[in-house]
Amino acid sequence: MSIEAEEWSLQDDLDLAIAMAGQADLVTTDYFKSPHLHVERKADNTPVTQADREAEAVIRRILAEVRPDDTVYAEELGRQESNGRRWIIDPIDGTKNYVRGVPVWATLIGLEVDHQMVVGVVSAPMLGTIWYAARGMGAYMVRQGEAPQAIHVSKVDHMEDASMSISSLTGWKAIGRREQLIDLTDRIWRLRGFGDFWQYMLLAQGAIDLAAEPELDLYDMGALVPIVTEAGGTFTDLSGNPGPWGGNGLASNGLLHKEALSALNR
Repeated sequence: MSIEAEEWSLQDDLDLAIAMAGQADLVTTDYFKSPHLHVERKADNTPVTQADREAEAVIRRILAEVRPDDTVYAEELGRQESNGRRWIIDPIDGTKNYVRGVPVWATLIGLEVDHQMVVGVVSAPMLGTIWYAARGMGAYMVRQGEAPQAIHVSKVDHMEDASMSISSLTGWKAIGRREQLIDLTDRIWRLRGFGDFWQYMLLAQGAIDLAAEPELDLYDMGALVPIVTEAGGTFTDLSGNPGPWGGNGLASNGLLHKEALSALNR
């Protein structure tokens, strides 16, 4: 099987990602709030459960069968370098919510082709919603029992009217931007802490206008980028470099991006 032959269209890859997310949902929903859920601490003191590992294993088994030449970069079971096509997977984004019974968590599946994120799927089964996008095909959300709905970022173009979300203040001091962040939040209309994947999906839907985090891995961001950008938004690191490669993230409706970057880099 030759990767260079480009046997699969973006629609094929998007359909596969949606199907894999559905299979992962069967695992994660079964363990959610279960008395049999076992929580461990990883070396970085973040939680991991058998649901994380089993959901990732399900996705890997499918990929091994239908995309055997593709590489995989995922949170729990190994991270490969790209060979031109690489799947970026977070089996449960929001594990801290998951283990406390908070229903805001999701499986993130993205596809990187030639160092560009071209497919993104975010499935949040307890919210009854899946978001997805593929390059050049727009961004969509599907609520349980409803037809797909195209989504678009907001048109807010004044910082004083902007709604912003962050996960927490943790990490901002370590990168020397905590005071800059606080100064920015003093200027905006409202600040919320939706956190994790959800703030980026709310941004893609036009419900908020800015989202930022100081510490992220590729698996935290990969699937989010196509959805945000296909919805008309902008996704960079905190230095302004496009994409999910910089170890942190700033997403916006595009209209506020330059001003937000300037504020966070003073």
